Amino acid sequence: MQFLDFEKPLEDLYTQMDKLKEMSAKNQVDVTNTIRELEASIEKTRSQIYTNLTPWQRVQLSRHPERPYTLYYIEKIFSNFTELYGDRQVKDDKAMVGGMAELDGMPVMVMGQQKGINTKMRQMRNFGMANPEGYRKALRLMKMAEKFNRPIITLIDTPGAYPGLEAEERGQGEAIARNLFEMINLKVPVICVIIGEGASGGALGIGIGDKVAMLENTWYTVISPESCSSILWRSWNFKEKAAEQLRLTSEDMSRFKLVDDVISEPLGGAHAKPDEMAETLKQYLLKSLGELNKVEADTRIDQRIEKFSKMGFFEETSTNHV
Repeated sequence: MQFLDFEKPLEDLYTQMDKLKEMSAKNQVDVTNTIRELEASIEKTRSQIYTNLTPWQRVQLSRHPERPYTLYYIEKIFSNFTELYGDRQVKDDKAMVGGMAELDGMPVMVMGQQKGINTKMRQMRNFGMANPEGYRKALRLMKMAEKFNRPIITLIDTPGAYPGLEAEERGQGEAIARNLFEMINLKVPVICVIIGEGASGGALGIGIGDKVAMLENTWYTVISPESCSSILWRSWNFKEKAAEQLRLTSEDMSRFKLVDDVISEPLGGAHAKPDEMAETLKQYLLKSLGELNKVEADTRIDQRIEKFSKMGFFEETSTNHV
């Protein structure tokens, strides 16, 4: 079990419990009552910590190394998953995964960024930062889903699209822009869920849907707190302040009407009870698809366009000409 810096009180309690259990096994001492008291303290402390999380702490949770990634949810939620590869132009991007699957017997197309569960896999997956061919692969799967009338589900978890020179040379901006244009006009239901990090165009490239939801401890904004801090203050030391000013939490996004729903996580985060989180997400997907399938395709498209067109704040002022 890995603990974040703000979870130090929890780590201390777990350390005490481990020592007690070790002493009990070694000396054959009954410490049942003491362990029960510690367990109660752990639950109380966990509740206190997670009731008052700061924006930066939610960012840390979204990056927790034990947090479930896209392939975990695909395995737990869907059946008969068949992964599809390649963009038919350059190569297969391992940072973007997707394929055909079934959700409680309903044929769907599911895709999302995959970060990797260890160092070797993270390097292979490019830490979840897709190249242009990743977004073109995603679009290829979306158009296939539209052809065969399969709802589309995207799971977003990326620190951003890959910013390397070769990605720009192969048209990173165009690939993402093309996805935005095409997704807004898809005739099948589209549900997008941010399951971890939702940074910049890398997230938006598979983030245009009839329903856009966020897990409770995720973030969604144009730039990471660290990058924002380095631009504004020439240092990463102000990342906590940047996280607060960016208004990037699920609560902020819901208040600004930039996402439709916020999906609650188990106490302690999605990584604390991943199976429970997967079941909660599954029920959300089933409920949302049940609602969307009742709406005619043209009506869904109109509603999708209207929703995204209304986003943002602006003010008109009159100009007095001399």
